[in-house]
Amino acid sequence: MTNFKKIICKINKNHTGQRLDQALTGLSKNLSRSQIKILLDNGNIKKSNKEFYDASYKVKYGEKFYMNIPLAHEDKFKSQKIPLDIIFEDEDIIVVNKKVGMVMHPAPGNKENTLVNALLHHTKNKLSGFGLTNRPGIVHRIDKDTSGLVVVAKNDYSHLSLSKQFKEHTINRKYHALVWGLPKKNKITGYIGRHKIKRNRMTLNNNQVGRYSETHIKIIKYFNLCSLIECKLLTGRTHQIRVHLSSINNPLVGDKVYGKNKINKFLKNQKNINKSLILKNFSRQALHAGLLGFIHPKTKKYNEFIADLPKDFSYLLDYLTKY
Repeated sequence: MTNFKKIICKINKNHTGQRLDQALTGLSKNLSRSQIKILLDNGNIKKSNKEFYDASYKVKYGEKFYMNIPLAHEDKFKSQKIPLDIIFEDEDIIVVNKKVGMVMHPAPGNKENTLVNALLHHTKNKLSGFGLTNRPGIVHRIDKDTSGLVVVAKNDYSHLSLSKQFKEHTINRKYHALVWGLPKKNKITGYIGRHKIKRNRMTLNNNQVGRYSETHIKIIKYFNLCSLIECKLLTGRTHQIRVHLSSINNPLVGDKVYGKNKINKFLKNQKNINKSLILKNFSRQALHAGLLGFIHPKTKKYNEFIADLPKDFSYLLDYLTKY
C-alpha cells in the first residue's frame, strides 16, 4: 500500500487573493514554488476530492487544499534496469520512444516495470520532482498500449518549462492511427470528462463539462475497411484521440474500451472478411506518437523528433496494402 505525507492547507486572510502556487508555498513552508507547481502538474493536489491543476487560480478565504506527497522510500520509486529506446538525451531532458505495453509511472497494480522505474535506473534518480510525486520526470503521458515519443524532465526547471508549453498548446504532437471506416471530419472538438459510472473511461460533450479538447485529422491512406490517419493534437486530454475518434464512429482498430461496440457494421462487410478478422484481432489500439516538437528548456531552440512505427503496426499496414 502506498503511503503519503498528507498536508492540508487552509487559506487564511494573509494569503487570500494570491495565486494558488504562491499561497501553498507560504502555507507549506518546506516546499518551493516550483515544487508546488510540479505537484499540481502531476495531480497530487486536490480540492473537494478532485485533482486541481491551475497554479494561477486566485484562492479564497477558508478554502482547503490537500497535498499528497508520496514517501520517497516507497516501492513506487524502485529503480529497475529495463531497456529503453532513447532518441535524445542531455542534462535537462530525455526523449524516449516508449514501447507498447509499458505503463508510464507506478500506480496501484503497476508498481514495477514502468517507464519511471526504468528512467530512475538510467538517470540514477535524477528526475524532476523525485520524492514529491509518484510521477517523477513525467510531464505528459501516453497510454500503456500506445507506442511512441514522450519527453521526460531531469530537473524542475525543465519540467516547468515543458509543462508551460503543454498548457499553452505550443507543443507539436502528431500521431499515426488506424481507424475503422473513413473519417468525414477533419477536426473534432468538445469537452472531455470522466464517465459518471465507468470511472476508467472518458466521455465527450459540448456542455462545457470537463476540459476543452481539439484534434485535427488528415487522411493518409484508405484501405476500404479502415483508414490510416494523422492526428494532430491541439490539446492533450486523457484518452483524447481514442474518445474523439469513437465519437465520430471511426474508433481506433484494437481499442477494446472505446471501439468494442462500434465495429459490428464494419465486420458485416463480406467482401473484406479476411481484413475485418485481422483488424478485429489486432491486440492493442493502433495508435503511435510519431512526432514530438518543442522548445528546449535551456537552449530555447525548437527541437523535433520522429519515431518510426513499431513492428506490429507496420506489419498490419503491410498486410492491408498487399491484400
